[in-house]
Amino acid sequence: MTRHLDWQGSYNIRDLGGLPSRDGQPTAWGKLVRGDAPNRLTNNGWDALWNHGIRTIIDLRHEPDHRPEAAERPPGLTTVRLPLDNPADTDFWRRWAGGINCTPLYYRAFLDRFPEHVARVIATIADAPAGGVLIHCAGGRDRTGLIVLLLLALAEVPSDVIAADYDLSGERLEPAWRRLGIGDQTGQIAAFIARHGTTARQAVIDTVDSLDALSYLRDAGLTDAQLGSVRARLLSAPVASSALSACG
Repeated sequence: MTRHLDWQGSYNIRDLGGLPSRDGQPTAWGKLVRGDAPNRLTNNGWDALWNHGIRTIIDLRHEPDHRPEAAERPPGLTTVRLPLDNPADTDFWRRWAGGINCTPLYYRAFLDRFPEHVARVIATIADAPAGGVLIHCAGGRDRTGLIVLLLLALAEVPSDVIAADYDLSGERLEPAWRRLGIGDQTGQIAAFIARHGTTARQAVIDTVDSLDALSYLRDAGLTDAQLGSVRARLLSAPVASSALSACG
């Protein structure tokens, strides 16, 4: 199987299956998919999404990011809109806007400031009905990347593997940037992060290594039942509730 999903009209869609975890159990195929906004999907693209098993879509965008859709969504899909950012918190964005919020440089600060926003996304995944879940923002890189980082950390995927997954978004989005005529975003972002003394890869690794995902989500209000449900979705075999004490 391939993690990259070439759904017609999308650029940056990939399955989170097949990644190693520290207990040797790989992440499950077809359960969680990360991506860019699906509004560009054609009818064939929506058919591919449906055939992949997606039944719930979690949209992390705010209203200004929404765009008209190229084709109608299948009627059996459930779309849940959970804007991740909180633009009303002007103190936070005064410090972390200006390009930093389009990189992993702000991940740890965001997790510390807005645990309730993150928790409601993870809880929605935990409580979703049977079928795959697509998590997306606009480009599928940073807001989606932050949520995926936390999910994979909960599944005990090593930090360097999580960072490698993040890096794939830059490669996948290059055709979209060319289409929009906005140039080499990957190079510009790398240069921006370098001015802060690090790399995107290292920023992701540092965030994961500083984080106890299990304790963070418990403190944010998720129950052990919800945490077990998320891990069961993430991993190839069901996870007993007793295993929760070992993750983080």
